[in-house]
Amino acid sequence: MARPTIYHNPRCSKSRATLALLEEHGADPLIVDYLKAPPSAVELQAILKKLKMKPRDLMRKGEEVYKTLSLDNEKLTDEKLIRAMVDNPILIERPIVVSGTKARIGRPPESVLEIL
Repeated sequence: MARPTIYHNPRCSKSRATLALLEEHGADPLIVDYLKAPPSAVELQAILKKLKMKPRDLMRKGEEVYKTLSLDNEKLTDEKLIRAMVDNPILIERPIVVSGTKARIGRPPESVLEIL
């Protein structure tokens, strides 16, 4: 089994619960505090592919920066949305767990168990 990676925000209860669940199931995840070390545009594209999601689907639309940057504009390209997430990682939904060729968002936390 590939070592899973969790894109984690320690201040988020869902992220903490997902990390605890991974550890309870014997996983030794690589923990990436994505607010301090955001994924690059290339990494984010790879994560989106594994999630089978479009960039807008991975965005936290309730964040103030989402409104400030008018990211609800349907004319924005995927590249511009990805760039916005790289520049403002608070926009990235959390937690994300990546294991091999698959990824899941830990909402609910148990959903990540599908890819272990």
